[in-house]
Amino acid sequence: MERPSDLYDRDREWSDLVAFAVQGGAGTHLGLVRGRRRQGKSFLLRRLAAATGGFHYQAVEEERSQALRSFGAALGAHLSVPGGQLAFGDWEEAVRAVTDLQRNVRPALVVLDEFPYLLTHSPELPSVLQRAIDRSRDGGPPVRLVLCGSALSIMARLLTGAQARRGRASHDVMVSAFDYRTAAQFWGIPAASVAFLVHAVIGGTPGYRDLLPAKPPSRSGDLARWLAAGPLNPASALFREDDYLLTEERPLADRTLYHAVVAAIAHGNTSQGAVAAALGREQRAVQYPLKALEEAGFVNRHDDVLRARRPIYRVADPIIRFHHVVTRRDLARFEDRRTAEAWPEAQPRFATHVIGPHFEDLTREFTFRFADPATVGGHAAIVGPAVVNDAKARIQHQLDVVAVGRDHRGTTPVLAIGEAKHTTKRRTLADVHRLERVRQLLDEKGVAARDAKLLLFSVSGFDRHLLAATADRPDVELVDLERIYHGS
Repeated sequence: MERPSDLYDRDREWSDLVAFAVQGGAGTHLGLVRGRRRQGKSFLLRRLAAATGGFHYQAVEEERSQALRSFGAALGAHLSVPGGQLAFGDWEEAVRAVTDLQRNVRPALVVLDEFPYLLTHSPELPSVLQRAIDRSRDGGPPVRLVLCGSALSIMARLLTGAQARRGRASHDVMVSAFDYRTAAQFWGIPAASVAFLVHAVIGGTPGYRDLLPAKPPSRSGDLARWLAAGPLNPASALFREDDYLLTEERPLADRTLYHAVVAAIAHGNTSQGAVAAALGREQRAVQYPLKALEEAGFVNRHDDVLRARRPIYRVADPIIRFHHVVTRRDLARFEDRRTAEAWPEAQPRFATHVIGPHFEDLTREFTFRFADPATVGGHAAIVGPAVVNDAKARIQHQLDVVAVGRDHRGTTPVLAIGEAKHTTKRRTLADVHRLERVRQLLDEKGVAARDAKLLLFSVSGFDRHLLAATADRPDVELVDLERIYHGS
C-alpha cells in the first residue's frame, strides 16, 4: 500500500498499521495505537482509513446519548445509508454494526479514535468489545478494529492485568515523539547548537509546529525572541501545555500533588527519597504518585545500570520540564507578558535544570541509537546512568553514560563509560583521568570493564592538551554536539 506523500517520517508505524489492516483471517482482530497528544496518531489513522476505504470515528468529550448519536451519524455517512443516520440504543448494537461490516477484497478497517473519551461515560465498552471479538471467531467477517488514545495509562490498562483485551490485541503501535535528529530535520534547523536548544524546550512533538507561528531560531541568540512569541506567550496554546497534558490523564485526579512531584523531579530531586523530602512527606507517600506518573508517561524511571536498586527519575516530556522549571516559578510575570524581565532571571534555572539534564539524555540516546559500534566498543544492549563508589577517597562518581553489551555467553561487559556535562568550559585531561579512575574502580569491583572505552561529551569543545594527549588513544572518544547530531 502506497505511503501518503504528506506523511513525515513514521515509516515503521505506517508499515505496522498497513500490515494489521490487511492481515488475513476471519473475524475481528484488535489493534491499539497510543501516544501522547499532538504526535500525529489521528493524522496517521485518517490516512490509513482513506487508503483502505475504512471507517474512522473521532470521539469527543460528550454525554453517552450524544456519543451514540454522533457515532450513528458517522457510520451512516460512511455507509451512505438513506438519511445518513443510524440509530443505536446502546454500544452493544453499535459494536455489532461495525464488527459485521463486510468488504469484497480486503478486511474492513474500523478506527475508534480517542477511545478513552468513550470510556468516561461507557465503562462497559471493553466487555462489549470482548464479546464481539470472541463471537466473530466463529467465521465472522474480517474486520480490523483499531482503538486509539492519548491517555497512556488508560490505553496501557487495556492490555494489562485482568482487562478483557489481554491476549486479544495482535498489534500495539506506540506513536512517540520524533527523536532529536528527526526533529531537527522536521523543524528545518541545520545548526546542532540551535536544534539542541529547541529540542530541550519542546522535544520532538510534531504537532507543536502548527501551534508556533514564529519561525524557529536560526541562531542561539534568537532563542529568547522565539520563546517570547511561542511557549512563553500567554496567548499560545503551548503556554499551559503542561497542565493540558496532565488533565488528559483522568486517573491523575489530584493535579496539585502530581504537579508537585513533577516539579520536584524537574528541579533535580531525582530519587524517591529526594522527591519525598522536597514535598515534606515520607518516602512511602510518594511511591504511588511516582508509579502513576511513570505509567502515564510523564516520568521516566532509570535504574542504575550497575546497581538496579538505585532508580532515578526524570521528567519525560521536555515541554513539561520547561514549564515547571521556567514558567511556573514566575507565572505572574509571564502571564503579564513581562518576559523581557522574567526570562533573564530564569536563565540560570533553564541552564541547570533544563539544558543540563537534556544534554545528558541526548548523549545516552546518541550512544544507544546513533553511535557506531567502534565508538562505543561494541553493540550496546543497555545504556543508562550509574553511580560508582570510591570507598578509599570517600566519594561517589556519577557516570552519565554507561553502555553495557551482551555476548553469546550471556555475560554483560561494560563497553563504555562516559561523562556529559553541559558547561561553558572546555573539557580537559582531568576529565579523562577521572574516567580512568572509575574504570579502574569497576575492574577492582569485579565488573567486566577493563577494556571499556571512555566517552567524553562536550558542548564547548576540548582543550588542546586533551586533544593532543588522546589523538592516538583508541580507548578515548571526544564527542561534541555536532557529532551527536550529525556523526556517529
